Parts: sequence; C-alpha cells; structure tokens
Amino acid sequence: MTEILATRELSKSFGGLAAVSGVSLAVEQGQVHCLIGPNGAGKSTLFKLIVGTYPPSAGAVLFRGEDVTAARPFQRVRRGMSIKMQQPSIFRELPVRQNLHIALQYHADRGQMGEEEERLLELLGLAAAAETPAGTLSHGQQQWLEIGMALALKPALLLLDEPTAGLSPEETERTGDLILRLAREGMTVLVVEHDMAFVRQVAQQVTVLHLGRVFARGSVAEITADPRVAEIYLGKGHHHARH
Repeated sequence: MTEILATRELSKSFGGLAAVSGVSLAVEQGQVHCLIGPNGAGKSTLFKLIVGTYPPSAGAVLFRGEDVTAARPFQRVRRGMSIKMQQPSIFRELPVRQNLHIALQYHADRGQMGEEEERLLELLGLAAAAETPAGTLSHGQQQWLEIGMALALKPALLLLDEPTAGLSPEETERTGDLILRLAREGMTVLVVEHDMAFVRQVAQQVTVLHLGRVFARGSVAEITADPRVAEIYLGKGHHHARH
C-alpha cells in the first residue's frame, strides 16, 4: 500500500496547552480513513494542521511523499488536497449548477465543463435541483453540493470535517453512500467524524484520538470491538452505571 498522507509526531500547543501531542497518522491511497474521538480529543486541530490552517508546534506533514509542513493551504490544494470544512461555504444566492461551474472553472477543460457538471449533479443526487438557488437547499443537500465543489478540484485526497453534523439519519446514510461511491472510483478520503454508525458504514481504517494523542488504530471491526474505545466514548457515566 502507498501512503498518500502521513503526519510524523505532529504537535500543536495553544498557550502552553497541548491540543495535539506527537500524532503519527498514515492514510493509505484508495482508502476511506476515519479520524474519531470524543469531544476535545484534538480532531479538528489535527485536521487544521493537515490542511495547513495552523502551523504545527513540532512534527511534519507529508503529502504524496513530499514534506508540506511549511506549505500554505492553497499550495496543498494545488498539490491535490481538497477540503470541505464543517461550515458550508457555498454561494447561497446562485443556482446549484453555477456553484459547481465556479468550482470547476479552475480545473476542468472548457469543452468538458458541461459534461463534468452533469456528472457531479448526478453523483450528488442534485440533478433535479440544478437550477435552484443553493441557499434554499436542505442542510444535507448543501453538504453534498459542497462535497461536489471539493470534488471539482479532481483531488488525490478528499478531506471532510464532520460531514454528517446536523444531518438526519437518512441524509447521513446517503452521505455515506456518496463517500463509498467515491472510494470505489479510487478516491482517498480522510473523514473527521463523531457518528459511529456512519464510521461503520464507510471506514476501512480508523484512528482514534483521545486527549490529543493516538489512542487506538485499526480496522472498523477492531476499533468497534475495543472496550477501551467504548469506555472513552461513553465516558464516566457509563462506567458508573455498571457498578
């Protein structure tokens, strides 16, 4: 297996408090890798270190075999990372198709733009809403549109930060189906997620963070069977309930 993304002993402190400490993570090409952990585990800080929003206090980020630790977010995007943050950044007053058009214009060949728009609309299940202003879509549809805009960059690695936050169970499952389709087409996806049912649906590899460190790693089956993971997820209340 080829590593497409790796972090080496990555750390980030804010005013003396370590949000992330010595995290080494490897994402294999063509896999769906989920980064999970309870609130305050350091998931979003680690995500921001990977995409370049924060510089690390120590350690390195390697992408496609190159050290990108000093690269700015846009430079990482140019090298083939594509990022979807938690907050949608769609153009709300423009139609869905126009949003995809804007995202595609940097990368698609002029002659293939229409074709590519259709392919993405179909893939995202938004063909019927193509002419609808993006701001009037449901929360789930807005999330899918944003994943589509990230895909317009034809990335080597798609990074998703809690893509199911605020979605209904049906929308969550559809988001999972979309990610699985992308994986079948050969896309590598790193997802920061909280929802374990969703993780079971999509993940091949899972890294669990706890208190800023790697707590466990393995296949979905290994992680979901690990009583230590259940313990940190369910917290002390669960512990007391048994005694």
